[in-house]
Amino acid sequence: MQYGELDCSYQAAGELAGIEKLVDRFYHYMDTLEEAKAIREMHQPDLAHARKRLSYFLSAWLGGPKLYSENYGPISIPSFHQAFPVDASARDAWLLCMDKAVQEQDYSTDFKVYFMQQISVPANRIMQAQQP
Repeated sequence: MQYGELDCSYQAAGELAGIEKLVDRFYHYMDTLEEAKAIREMHQPDLAHARKRLSYFLSAWLGGPKLYSENYGPISIPSFHQAFPVDASARDAWLLCMDKAVQEQDYSTDFKVYFMQQISVPANRIMQAQQP
Protein backbone atom coordinates (compact mmCIF):
# COMPACT_ATOMS: atom_id res chain seq x y z
CA MET A 1 0.00 0.00 0.00
CA GLN A 2 1.17 3.54 -0.76
CA TYR A 3 0.73 6.85 1.04
CA GLY A 4 -2.65 8.30 0.20
CA GLU A 5 -4.30 4.87 0.03
CA LEU A 6 -6.72 3.87 2.78
CA ASP A 7 -5.11 4.70 6.15
CA CYS A 8 -1.48 4.24 5.07
CA SER A 9 -0.62 7.92 5.62
CA TYR A 10 -2.46 7.95 8.96
CA GLN A 11 -0.42 4.95 10.07
CA ALA A 12 2.83 6.53 8.83
CA ALA A 13 2.04 9.64 10.90
CA GLY A 14 1.70 7.56 14.06
CA GLU A 15 -2.11 7.61 14.16
CA LEU A 16 -3.80 10.20 16.37
CA ALA A 17 -1.01 10.24 18.99
CA GLY A 18 1.59 10.93 16.29
CA ILE A 19 -0.58 13.61 14.71
CA GLU A 20 -1.07 15.32 18.08
CA LYS A 21 2.69 15.31 18.61
CA LEU A 22 3.17 16.88 15.17
CA VAL A 23 0.51 19.50 15.86
CA ASP A 24 2.07 20.37 19.24
CA ARG A 25 5.42 21.02 17.55
CA PHE A 26 3.71 22.95 14.73
CA TYR A 27 2.13 25.33 17.23
CA HIS A 28 5.40 25.55 19.15
CA TYR A 29 6.99 26.96 16.00
CA MET A 30 4.04 29.23 15.39
CA ASP A 31 4.55 30.57 18.90
CA THR A 32 8.30 31.04 18.60
CA LEU A 33 9.32 31.84 15.02
CA GLU A 34 9.52 35.49 14.06
CA GLU A 35 8.39 34.53 10.55
CA ALA A 36 5.16 33.15 12.05
CA LYS A 37 4.23 36.18 14.14
CA ALA A 38 1.52 37.37 11.74
CA ILE A 39 -0.19 33.98 11.51
CA ARG A 40 0.08 33.47 15.28
CA GLU A 41 -1.82 36.72 15.74
CA MET A 42 -4.68 35.26 13.69
CA HIS A 43 -5.27 32.74 16.50
CA GLN A 44 -6.68 32.98 19.99
CA PRO A 45 -4.15 33.32 22.82
CA ASP A 46 -5.01 29.79 24.02
CA LEU A 47 -4.26 27.32 21.23
CA ALA A 48 -5.96 24.29 22.82
CA HIS A 49 -9.00 24.50 20.53
CA ALA A 50 -6.86 25.11 17.42
CA ARG A 51 -4.65 22.14 18.32
CA LYS A 52 -7.64 19.83 18.60
CA ARG A 53 -9.21 21.08 15.36
CA LEU A 54 -5.98 20.69 13.38
CA SER A 55 -5.31 17.25 14.87
CA TYR A 56 -8.82 16.11 14.02
CA PHE A 57 -8.60 17.56 10.52
CA LEU A 58 -5.26 15.84 9.87
CA SER A 59 -6.64 12.55 11.17
CA ALA A 60 -9.25 12.42 8.42
CA TRP A 61 -7.05 14.11 5.83
CA LEU A 62 -4.45 11.37 6.30
CA GLY A 63 -7.04 8.61 5.92
CA GLY A 64 -7.78 7.95 9.58
CA PRO A 65 -10.92 8.48 11.64
CA LYS A 66 -13.06 11.40 10.52
CA LEU A 67 -12.78 13.11 13.88
CA TYR A 68 -13.22 16.63 12.54
CA SER A 69 -16.59 16.00 10.92
CA GLU A 70 -17.72 13.87 13.88
CA ASN A 71 -16.98 16.71 16.29
CA TYR A 72 -17.40 19.89 14.23
CA GLY A 73 -19.34 18.97 11.11
CA PRO A 74 -18.23 19.34 7.50
CA ILE A 75 -15.37 21.64 6.58
CA SER A 76 -14.56 23.64 3.51
CA ILE A 77 -10.91 24.52 4.03
CA PRO A 78 -10.88 27.73 1.95
CA SER A 79 -14.20 28.94 3.39
CA PHE A 80 -13.08 28.26 6.96
CA HIS A 81 -10.01 30.44 6.45
CA GLN A 82 -11.73 33.36 4.69
CA ALA A 83 -11.79 35.31 7.94
CA PHE A 84 -7.99 35.36 7.92
CA PRO A 85 -5.76 37.34 5.55
CA VAL A 86 -3.88 34.45 3.97
CA ASP A 87 -1.41 35.74 1.41
CA ALA A 88 1.81 34.13 0.14
CA SER A 89 3.69 35.29 3.22
CA ALA A 90 1.13 33.75 5.59
CA ARG A 91 1.07 30.53 3.58
CA ASP A 92 4.86 30.34 3.59
CA ALA A 93 5.01 30.96 7.35
CA TRP A 94 2.41 28.24 7.97
CA LEU A 95 4.33 25.80 5.78
CA LEU A 96 7.60 26.72 7.49
CA CYS A 97 6.12 25.86 10.90
CA MET A 98 4.72 22.61 9.54
CA ASP A 99 7.97 21.66 7.84
CA LYS A 100 9.99 22.25 10.99
CA ALA A 101 7.49 20.16 12.97
CA VAL A 102 7.50 17.37 10.37
CA GLN A 103 11.30 17.22 10.32
CA GLU A 104 11.30 16.53 14.08
CA GLN A 105 8.97 13.56 13.79
CA ASP A 106 10.09 9.97 13.66
CA TYR A 107 8.67 9.61 10.16
CA SER A 108 10.45 7.99 7.26
CA THR A 109 12.13 10.45 4.94
CA ASP A 110 9.81 9.53 2.10
CA PHE A 111 6.74 10.18 4.26
CA LYS A 112 8.12 13.57 5.33
CA VAL A 113 8.54 14.54 1.68
CA TYR A 114 5.10 13.16 0.77
CA PHE A 115 3.42 14.93 3.69
CA MET A 116 4.91 18.32 2.88
CA GLN A 117 4.03 17.98 -0.81
CA GLN A 118 0.46 17.07 0.05
CA ILE A 119 -0.07 19.68 2.79
CA SER A 120 1.06 22.43 0.43
CA VAL A 121 -2.01 21.73 -1.74
CA PRO A 122 -4.63 22.97 0.77
CA ALA A 123 -2.25 25.74 1.89
CA ASN A 124 -2.13 27.00 -1.69
CA ARG A 125 -5.89 26.64 -2.14
CA ILE A 126 -6.54 28.73 0.95
CA MET A 127 -4.32 31.51 -0.40
CA GLN A 128 -5.74 31.30 -3.93
CA ALA A 129 -9.33 31.44 -2.65
CA GLN A 130 -8.58 34.87 -1.22
CA GLN A 131 -7.10 36.32 -4.39
CA PRO A 132 -9.25 38.84 -6.30
